[in-house]
Amino acid sequence: MYDSIIPDALDTEDTLKGKYLTFFLGEECYGIEIRYVIEIIGIQGITEIPELPAYIKGIINLRGQIIPVMDMRMRFRRPFKEYNDRTCVVVVVIKNVSLGLIVDNVADVIDIPDEEIVPPPNAIDTDYRFVKGISKMGGQIRLLLECEKILGEDEAEELVSSINQL
Repeated sequence: MYDSIIPDALDTEDTLKGKYLTFFLGEECYGIEIRYVIEIIGIQGITEIPELPAYIKGIINLRGQIIPVMDMRMRFRRPFKEYNDRTCVVVVVIKNVSLGLIVDNVADVIDIPDEEIVPPPNAIDTDYRFVKGISKMGGQIRLLLECEKILGEDEAEELVSSINQL
């Protein structure tokens, strides 16, 4: 469905700075730094692995590589939504672990300059631990995620251990 999101010519840190892949979970728009993204694929068959957190849906086989997949709705404590033809898996590398992020649909790759990003508000009843900033560029609010926080150190080790036992 999708090929590699990052052309070879763009494979430098300077060229990738300020570029975000945006995607939706319901009506909310999110962004992740493009430097973490390897590719985007359509949803495919997922093999469940017992005793992992509920938001880790299982593993997929991507051209011979076993990739754990995380449902971003469930990670953010949102209600589960049945997957459809718009559902995508964004394959990223976090803490040296390849991970598929299941999202409702991918929107675009956009440039967001640092001056267009504000820190999340200090709301007592809202969990912003995954959000590094908010962009209101073009009149649309985008929650920009801190990829390194999506998968904690212990979670990364647990995933690698579970996959190695297969």
